Amino acid sequence: MRDLLFELGTEELPPTQLRPLMHALREEVQSRLRQASLEFASIQAYATPRRLALIVHDLAARQPDRVVERRGPALKAAFDAQGRPTMAALKFAQSCGVAVEALDILRNAQGEWLLCRQTVPGAAVAEIVPELLRQALAALPMAKRMRWGEGEDEFLRPVHWAVLMFGNEVINAKFFGVSTSNRTFGHRFHCPEPLVLANPDHYAQLLHSKGFVIADFDERRRHIDQQVSKLAAAAGGCAVLEEDLLDEVTALVEWPVGLLGAFDARFLALPKEVLITVMQSHQRYFPVVGADGKLKPCFIAIANLDSKRPEVVRAGNERVIRPRLADAEFFWHQDLKIPLENRLAKLAGQIFQQKLGTLLDKTQRLEQLAAMLAEQLAADVNKAKRAARLSKTDLATAMVGEFPELQGIMGYHYALAQGEDPEVAAALDEQYRPRKASAPLPETVTGQILALVDKLDTLVGIFSLGLIPTGTKDPYALRRAALGILRIVLEKRLDLDLNALALQAADLYPHEFDRGKTVSAVYRFILERLKGYLLELGVAPDEFEAVAALSPSNLLDFCSRIEAVHAFRRLPQAESLTAANKRIRNILRQSKAQEFGPVRQDLLEAPEEQALYQAVAEAEKELNSLLATRDYVAALTRLAKLKQTIDDFFDRVLVMAEDAELRQNRLNLLAKTLGLFLKIADISCLQR
Repeated sequence: MRDLLFELGTEELPPTQLRPLMHALREEVQSRLRQASLEFASIQAYATPRRLALIVHDLAARQPDRVVERRGPALKAAFDAQGRPTMAALKFAQSCGVAVEALDILRNAQGEWLLCRQTVPGAAVAEIVPELLRQALAALPMAKRMRWGEGEDEFLRPVHWAVLMFGNEVINAKFFGVSTSNRTFGHRFHCPEPLVLANPDHYAQLLHSKGFVIADFDERRRHIDQQVSKLAAAAGGCAVLEEDLLDEVTALVEWPVGLLGAFDARFLALPKEVLITVMQSHQRYFPVVGADGKLKPCFIAIANLDSKRPEVVRAGNERVIRPRLADAEFFWHQDLKIPLENRLAKLAGQIFQQKLGTLLDKTQRLEQLAAMLAEQLAADVNKAKRAARLSKTDLATAMVGEFPELQGIMGYHYALAQGEDPEVAAALDEQYRPRKASAPLPETVTGQILALVDKLDTLVGIFSLGLIPTGTKDPYALRRAALGILRIVLEKRLDLDLNALALQAADLYPHEFDRGKTVSAVYRFILERLKGYLLELGVAPDEFEAVAALSPSNLLDFCSRIEAVHAFRRLPQAESLTAANKRIRNILRQSKAQEFGPVRQDLLEAPEEQALYQAVAEAEKELNSLLATRDYVAALTRLAKLKQTIDDFFDRVLVMAEDAELRQNRLNLLAKTLGLFLKIADISCLQR
């Protein structure tokens, strides 16, 4: 067993795609090696801006030999009456390359056949791996591939070199028109000459010691993290280390060198988020905050070379950030001169969605919907309407025009500076929460209302056009909107009917569409997100399905029912009652009865059906008060007392009696019994 090294050298790869590509290449190669029955110990993946590489440790030199069996003609067709081989047997033996006498016989319960059993030698690594790697590279997730030169090959970026070694031997192959060798390349400036590899183990060490390249992505990331933290401490603070930014910077450099830069302290008068956005999103710098949480007038940049004159590199970075901050300062002061209210008219010229109108149209819908929801939640209607009215006005400011990622955030700062109610101002930012799956939710009630109606208006509007997300495509971020809705409702304990609110949202759109169908589709879409959300919290799939079967449109109520089902299944009567519910459902379905009416007491003949009728009637009385307070745990616990009565009924009573009247009455009794459980959940969905 030896190590296999593969490296593909390219032009600079897109930084946001580098880490996913590295992991995908590892997974694709690992999967294909296993399919090829090539044993190996582990795979180490590497990635820098100019390379994707991996080392397969302790790879077997060849596939194991395998026995291949081919079944031939049936024995009775293979030999004639005198036992001589027929033409069928001769042709089969010829196709196998052996004499008839060398063939085996396969015998089983179905019959007897001629059988050719041959040992096929395993192929060597050098024969298998090149094509295996080509397939893995072709399967990598890439939005766009490009061509270069005169060739027909396509990859994310032009390929300049390729390394493929098994132990100390080069496997000759071509990738994207480039022949493999044992020569790699280090840093573009520090080490432009090729480096010769002795063996795969030599790879990372050689690149580091002579090539000025830290090939291991995670090692390079840790190195950056340590440098940034050390420089921030030297500046008397700590760095703002966003994970995504740390990944992106790691993907931009091969030889990271941290530098502490400074900017004019006057820019600290700008909102903190503006400075952070300029530094992080536009310059890939790490901001520094003091112990008080306030920004310090400095930043940390990561250079991709070890300069002999670091002060020149530092000055260059300071020179680049200065005009960006000056632009932001100018936008801030200019935007403050115009009240947000006065920017409403500009929204008439900004399209929300081509068929759904402008942002002004959306704003007017949000005002009405926010007022309705605020009234339902006994919240401040005026604050909700005001927040909705101003919700999109910051999209007409110069600052958000230049830095779109600041939408909502700038609305908050401008509203506060212009004297708006603090809760209204906060709602302008909170409407976009949660910005990620597990990000913070709106804290103010007004913010929760605005966030809900904004997301629901978008969902209903886009669904009304039939633009439902499929696969990985979700251009309007509807999945994130749906998850945001359910998180706000559940985690902020908002007691509301989602379907009713969605229908109100649908009624505010003027174009023609099937409102009921659209609202149902939106509900199912949110329910899909709810299932994933609850399963992550430990809810069992069958418990979710038991409640989803009833389609409760109040999400708090939905979760209360799930808690009750979870408690119910731990009761000793649960298994028997679940089986009984399934049996009742099957009987009712197989009866083909069109409807089930009230139970006639005069037709209750057997003592067991009389007892069940009485028990159901008593349970129903107690159930109504429990359901009114949503005490579903107590309700199902009460229904669990029906176990013995239901068991006795099935033991002694023939439901499908010959007498039609008697049969229908017993079916009605079973339907009434099942109906009690269906007021809470369909427990027939529960599995053992």
